[in-house]
Amino acid sequence: MRRYGKNTDEDDIRSRPNRKGNRPRTHIRPKHEDAAEGMVLTVDRGRLTCLVDGTPVLAMKARELGRKAAVVGDRVALVGDLSGRKDTLARIVRIGERTSVLRRTADDDDPYERVVVANADQLAIVTALADPEPRPRLIDRCLVAAFDGGLTPLLVLTKADLASAEELLDLYGALDVPHIVTSRDQLAKGEAADLVREHLAGKATAFVGHSGVGKTTLVNALVPEERRRITGHVNAVTGRGRHTTTSALALPLEGADGWVIDTPGVRSFGLAHVDPSRVIHAFPDLEPGTEGCPRACSHDEPECALDAWVAEGHADPARLYSLRRLLATRERTEGD
Repeated sequence: MRRYGKNTDEDDIRSRPNRKGNRPRTHIRPKHEDAAEGMVLTVDRGRLTCLVDGTPVLAMKARELGRKAAVVGDRVALVGDLSGRKDTLARIVRIGERTSVLRRTADDDDPYERVVVANADQLAIVTALADPEPRPRLIDRCLVAAFDGGLTPLLVLTKADLASAEELLDLYGALDVPHIVTSRDQLAKGEAADLVREHLAGKATAFVGHSGVGKTTLVNALVPEERRRITGHVNAVTGRGRHTTTSALALPLEGADGWVIDTPGVRSFGLAHVDPSRVIHAFPDLEPGTEGCPRACSHDEPECALDAWVAEGHADPARLYSLRRLLATRERTEGD
């Protein structure tokens, strides 16, 4: 064993700041006051493409952020090479506070929630009126996710030349959800894009819908030609489309200020993360009536004060029905 006297030379001593022998750890994180602000456009296998002063920059998340993940729409702070040149890589050192989040779980039994999009102003729920048939349960679930995450819903109905939209719109009339009805002919002529664009100007809008409804085709009509995505086809037997969109991507809205966020097609929309008590906030006309409800009221039980509130004429009974239908989707397993 090597021993040292009173006057040891520090160069002779091996410093071991911790058991692993690597650099000492600290809870003091660098401030990075010179970091540039950017927005996450897409995420691909741990690499994030961010828009910084109009330039797409490839980046990775800094280690000091821990497990906190950045998603499409996040406002982030970056350091490093921000030139956007090939083979350069910047570092995300901060993730800004989110104003809204679109979240989902794989199914209703999955406790792990996935944030799909952050900071979107509204959620465009795209569904076809035929080929494939509309799925009201999936629409209900998307509405619940929008209300829970702080997004304004927008219902976009496609293929109106194949079936009438009247029955489906009657189902959601009491919710006062803005809607747009388009046909394949309008989409081919560009008229559908013009109708939708009026609702998107100045906003960040996330598009969601199951495969085959024409979601990505509509998105392509709204963004610059060089930014369009590949589209697939609908199977004539099953009525389902092939998932051509595999990751969320933010694209600039052509002809107006705004962002279009295309998300992967979904066949289910789990709501295990949603607290049913938050859904009532999307019904401001009903919320005052819950003051007399018992603690932890589900708003769908005999003791609920909303029944008496509505019976007294304070709100439309159709609104209460719609609230309870949406709350019920939290307990149902997604079907057809």
